[in-house]
Parts: sequence; structure tokens; C-alpha cells
Amino acid sequence: MASEGSRPWLLPALMLAGAACGLAVGGLLGPHWKDPDLAGAVLPLRLIGTIFLSLLKALIVPLVVASVVASVANLGDLHRLGRIAALTALFFLGTTLLAVLTGMAVVNTIRPGEGLAGVRVAELSETVARAGQSPVEALYDVITGMFPPNLVAAAAEGNILGLIVASLLFGAALSLLGARGQRLGELAEITTAALLHLVRWVVWVAPLGILGLVAERVGNAGGGAAIWADLHALGWYAVCVLTGLSLHAFVTLPLLLVALARRNPLRFFAGMGDSLLTAFGTASSAATLGVTLTCLQEKNGVSARAADFVVPLGTTINMNGTALYEAVAVLFIAQTLGVELGGASQLIVVMTATLAAIGAAAIPEAGLVTMLLVLTAVGLPPEGIGLILSIDWILDRFRTAVNVWGDAVGAAVVDRRLGAERVA
Repeated sequence: MASEGSRPWLLPALMLAGAACGLAVGGLLGPHWKDPDLAGAVLPLRLIGTIFLSLLKALIVPLVVASVVASVANLGDLHRLGRIAALTALFFLGTTLLAVLTGMAVVNTIRPGEGLAGVRVAELSETVARAGQSPVEALYDVITGMFPPNLVAAAAEGNILGLIVASLLFGAALSLLGARGQRLGELAEITTAALLHLVRWVVWVAPLGILGLVAERVGNAGGGAAIWADLHALGWYAVCVLTGLSLHAFVTLPLLLVALARRNPLRFFAGMGDSLLTAFGTASSAATLGVTLTCLQEKNGVSARAADFVVPLGTTINMNGTALYEAVAVLFIAQTLGVELGGASQLIVVMTATLAAIGAAAIPEAGLVTMLLVLTAVGLPPEGIGLILSIDWILDRFRTAVNVWGDAVGAAVVDRRLGAERVA
């Protein structure tokens, strides 16, 4: 690991190589992936991918609790906390709305679904069949989930938003206890530092872990020929999603980074390389949380107070890529089914996609579940999701990376604000 300082390109290069090897192995073995005769070759790939993801997930709960408590306790002033929280929420809401509008503009321009109009709607998968909530019920679940009656159960169930709220309140209480509270705040800060050391160790397994995860996903999809067939059928839809994500990631967010944080976008993006590649490999912004914090603090110089506050919150509620994807997917489904959504309906899509993305869990393909809310809001059949399932897992990796990139830019903006307050 000592070589990382002198060769910062080494780990990202190894991650890219791992992803490329995973694509190649999964593509070649895909048609026979479940063949018992190949179990000896497949099992090691599955094992390393599963272990890598499990190690990252095991760090989520302690990192969230320790980092948020440390950040809030060290702010010292509850009025200051309120201002920072308001700025963070405003930035997240604004960028999510911009992402949705970008996606809407792209899909209305390209109109990828018109060439597939009249195609038979596929069956729902188990992934989405379980989500039959109305928008009001979903909003109710999000709000009540913020106040779990049992924090141990919340940790076991992965209720990150509930843990964040509890950690915010506990950190605020510590800040009111003076020297006594400061000691516990310092303990939380030390715990966070120790956990980030563990993240650094785990991340060196990432090249092999990403190889295993990508190979398994490509193999389960049927290999290179099957994936190519799906992309050929839904090529223009994929182009819309990737175009929208690229515009948001490489135009909107960098402009905000320059205007609000006075940062060099290219340098900042390079510093987030490990995090973005991990997000692509795992398709989980929550699993990438520790790597994101490490990249922000060690490679981009963002203060721990800003990163520890913004990133855990952003991992839960800031889903720029997911919101954009949901808007594109809903309009694509409408076009495919021959349903013309007018201005009022598209405004509903903008509003519900923005709100649904805030409630999306930071897990792979969670956007499929929340997209049901958007479809229901404009009167489209939930079964329409079946049209995009075959390539959703591919696009999910790109939108997860955009979600993480949005969190990183938000942390830089808040850090700039904290620095301005210190100067003032």
C-alpha cells in the first residue's frame, strides 16, 4: 500500500483491469455459467466478489454512526448545523431536479420508444412485483423510517436514514455538553479514522472483487451474445440514459463544482477515481461509502466535518443518477406503449421522480422499485418495467457512479461554505 502515494494511478488502473477481465470472463463463460462442470471455475469468482461486497457492507453502519456523530459534535453550534443541513438539502434537491430535467430533455428529443411501439409488455420480475405502494404510502414509509423505534433493528435492516437521524440528534446533544461531550465526539472521530484505515485495506481487494462481481453478473445474464442482443433491442433507450447521465456528470455537476466550490473539476474527478470505480463495480452507493470518504479527505482535501456530514446523508437521499434514469425510463415506457404524456403529466413525472429518488435505497436496482411510484402517478401499467429489465443491471452501474459523484460534489460545496464561515 505504500506505493499508492507515489503511483496514485495504480489502484484505479487495477480496478479498470478487473472490470475488463470480469466482462471478458463473464462474456465467454456466460452461456455455460450454471453448468455444474464449470463450478470449479465459477465458484472462486463468486466467492471473491461476495467477500469484497460483504466487507464493504460490514463497514456501512459503524461508519455512518461514527462519522455523523463526530461531524455534528465538532460543529459545536446548533445554529451552524442548521445552516449546513439546509445548504446540503437545498443542493441535493436542486441537483436531483436538474438531473430529472436533463433526462426529460434527452428522452423527448431522441424519443427512443417510438420504434418499439406496440411491443408486448414483459412479465414483472420478483424484484419489482413486491412494490405495490401508492406515492402517499411510500412517503409515509420514508418519514416513519427516519424515526426507528429500535436502533439495533434499524442497523440490522439497513435503515441508514433512521441511523443518520439518530446520529444527528445524538451528535447535537453532545455538542451541548461542553467538554464532556467533546470527549465522546473525539472518540467518534478516532473511530471514524480507524474505520477508514480498514476501508483502505479492503479497497486493495477491489480489483479482484470487481472482477468477480462483474463476471457473475454478466455470466448470469447469459454472456456476451445475450447482452449484445438486449443492447441491440434497447439501444436507443440505453443511449438516452447514458447521454443524460453524461450531461449531468460532466457538465452540470462540474459547473456547480467550479461556481460553488471553486474546485478544478478534472483534478477533483481524478481524486474520486477509486470511489467511482467501486460504485460501478458494486452498483451500491452505500457499499462505496467508506471509499468515498477516503477519496474526499485524502485525495481531494475535503474536511472531515463536511465529508462526514454530507456523504452519509447523500448516500441515502441524493440520487441524481437514479432520478434521471426514472424520468427517462417512464417516458420510454409511455412511448413504447403508444401513450402520449402531455405537459401536465410530464410535470408530474418531474415531481414524482425527484421525490421517489430521495426515497430510493442505496442498494443495487432500487430504482426499479421506486419507479413504480412514478408509473402509477401518470397512469402507466407497472408491468411496463418488464420492458427494460434485461439491461437495467448494466445502466444501474452508471447511475450509481453518478449518484456517488453528486455526493462528492455536494461535500466539496459544503466544505467551501464551512471554510468561508471560519474566515468570517
